[in-house]
Amino acid sequence: MVVISSQQPAAIIAAGDVLGEGPVWDAGRLLWTDIQSRRLRAFDPASGAVETFAAPERIGSIALLPDEANRVIAAFETGLGLFDLASGQVEWLHRVEAHANGRRFNDGRVDRAGRFWAGTMVEDEAIRHRAEASVWRLDHAGDFTPHFGGVQIANGLAFSPDGKTAYFSDSPLQTIFAFDLDEDGTLSNRRVFAEVTEGYPDGATVDSEGCLWSARWAAGTVVRHAPDGRVLETLHVPASQPTCVAFGGDDLRTLYVTSARDELSEDELVRQPHAGDVFAYDVTVPGLPEPRYTGAIRFATNV
Repeated sequence: MVVISSQQPAAIIAAGDVLGEGPVWDAGRLLWTDIQSRRLRAFDPASGAVETFAAPERIGSIALLPDEANRVIAAFETGLGLFDLASGQVEWLHRVEAHANGRRFNDGRVDRAGRFWAGTMVEDEAIRHRAEASVWRLDHAGDFTPHFGGVQIANGLAFSPDGKTAYFSDSPLQTIFAFDLDEDGTLSNRRVFAEVTEGYPDGATVDSEGCLWSARWAAGTVVRHAPDGRVLETLHVPASQPTCVAFGGDDLRTLYVTSARDELSEDELVRQPHAGDVFAYDVTVPGLPEPRYTGAIRFATNV
């Protein structure tokens, strides 16, 4: 049975993002990126305050670090960098898309073993069908390598509670895929997990029951899938372009949903006054703690 939820957000964070993305819960605060505005945001539920940190490039996603509050690994548009939130300084790790080739880094997430996966996207719609983007992995040795290509827009990277299944969406294909993920970080057995008929699968995360929550760009929904791909619940969002989801709060029973106002017309923005805000929903099944990157940090010598 599919549950169509009319639940209203418990809170709306007035972010006004152009393209909010990549939320992660970090020790009492929510971090996320406004990609097109080149800024990282931080929300403190205790005070209600939102901090903004300017970045030198657009950030698609971030990886948390152990025992670090002011630095993250950021998947910038041209590669990975160690980003200091307070100073705005970047120490580059791997700048692999720095040649104006029409690609930028987009969605990413750390797996249960502490490796950071980040995918690229083809920005030019005219050549997007060439599928020249890829999914990359930052491993424990600090090496950053592409694991598969043939991608248009990499999205929805998420991992099962036991770390043995990886999820991925190529948004224009309206398909969510699943892979087997070995202990050494090798992906295999690519298969269709779910086909999307309304909207486009965007960012995703997994709850403690192993269910995948997937934001649906252009459909104004977040969909909860069972581990076998069945749709269990559809949550309506007061914005047509939800982008990604993350669990937060002390008990991880708050589902945060980022959204975008990018590409909306003036009339659509009037009808969607909360487009670009972040929505917080109370949920019954808690999420899982956000994994942190536990590998080596190797700085680039030539950037």
